[in-house]
Amino acid sequence: MHSALYVSQTGLSAQDTSLRTISNNLANVSTIGYKRDDAVFQDLLYQIKRDPGALTSQDSQLPSGLQLGTGVRVVGTTKQFSQGSLEVTEQPLDTAIQGLGMFQILLPDGTISYTRDGQFQVDSDGQIVTANGHPLEPSITIPEDVSQLTISADGIVAGTVDGEVDLQEFGQIDLVNFVNPQGLKAIGNNLFRETEASGNPITGTPSLDGFGSINQGMLEASNVNVVTELVDMITTQRSYEMNSKVVSTADQMLQFISQNL
Repeated sequence: MHSALYVSQTGLSAQDTSLRTISNNLANVSTIGYKRDDAVFQDLLYQIKRDPGALTSQDSQLPSGLQLGTGVRVVGTTKQFSQGSLEVTEQPLDTAIQGLGMFQILLPDGTISYTRDGQFQVDSDGQIVTANGHPLEPSITIPEDVSQLTISADGIVAGTVDGEVDLQEFGQIDLVNFVNPQGLKAIGNNLFRETEASGNPITGTPSLDGFGSINQGMLEASNVNVVTELVDMITTQRSYEMNSKVVSTADQMLQFISQNL
């Protein structure tokens, strides 16, 4: 069987995975806090027919040798944690991080997850939670009769309780960062988990020690650039077509041999 068929098959499979990554990015173009994925390609093993530098005579060497590749594969995907644009909502519990950092979210199993999605609400107990009802960590509870709720750039949640004049603090929003945020495990629902690749979470105060600031009444949009994704999609489509053409050409060569020899 012609080896080009197997090489082009790996190309078709890799481009199919790349298109799936692009389609997921486009599907989440309106997802708050979403970070786009990039597919990472890697060439496969080589068949070394003649080693570079091998002797061809007593006084001469091969300048390049003969090395035949066996195809390509998608070795992984990387999350691009670049800043998304900030959208004004004027909702008091909507918060956007401008700069480094992630919110901490407590899951039902007692573990901590992380997110850039700041669409917070309050539950029946006044606790600040995500759209799925998972509480912010550390927990912050807002009294029922509070008015003029404010969240400062350094994460202090405060407000005026009806009947009182003085501003009352309800809690502090902390942020976390990672040495390698691309090593975080995406678990859906705009959440991530730490892994050995990401390193341990580094907790800090917003606006201090390199952490980003918190903007109340704003949300961070997806960092997906539609034009970039469409260009990547066209490139992927053309690469797929070229690999398909290799399959067709190899088939024609095999057909010629079988019919004429």
